[in-house]
Amino acid sequence: MTSSPGRLIDLSHTIEHGMVTYPGLPVPVISDWLSRDASQTRYAPGTTFQIGKIELLANTGTYIDAPFHRYEGGKDVSDYPLLAVANLEGVVVRATERSGRALGSDVFRGRDVKGKAVLVHTGWDVHWRSERYGTGHPFLTRAAAEHLVAAVPRWSGSTRSTSTTRPTGCGRCTRSCSRRGSLLSSTCAGWTSCRMPASGSTRFRRA
Repeated sequence: MTSSPGRLIDLSHTIEHGMVTYPGLPVPVISDWLSRDASQTRYAPGTTFQIGKIELLANTGTYIDAPFHRYEGGKDVSDYPLLAVANLEGVVVRATERSGRALGSDVFRGRDVKGKAVLVHTGWDVHWRSERYGTGHPFLTRAAAEHLVAAVPRWSGSTRSTSTTRPTGCGRCTRSCSRRGSLLSSTCAGWTSCRMPASGSTRFRRA
């Protein structure tokens, strides 16, 4: 996402060794396949190399739910151009003040989201890397998901957990958005960087 010429805002979490994305899923393992000390026995004196090794699930940290994630015949992430998720005009929907977990269609009403990136800031990111993050997270109701799908956004993301046992709404949104060519993203970060001006050369604007 860009907020001004030459400035990119990264909404992804940094992947770290042992980071828990969701309870029960394997954590990433980051290590040396070849350390500099070990490499000294393989090369000429004074010549060293470090070769890293990373083992992780595709669903680690902030990731994109391409249609293939849910449907065997759907497109994979590699089938989408970079412009499908970068340098998009977007809308940040603030949903941090709510009475319960459910987010209804009213959070999207009156917003022009067609062809844009729609980011739903639930505030759940404050629990990232804690046990609470994996349970009780906010969710879109079926009505909200259907409203968002009908508005035809280009991409949508949120700060909710990447639970596979979500309440109603999310499955509907995943299915319909995928068929319309939209992408979804989970566990977004960097929300303090999304306080952008609403005019001028802003590319990613706050709702």
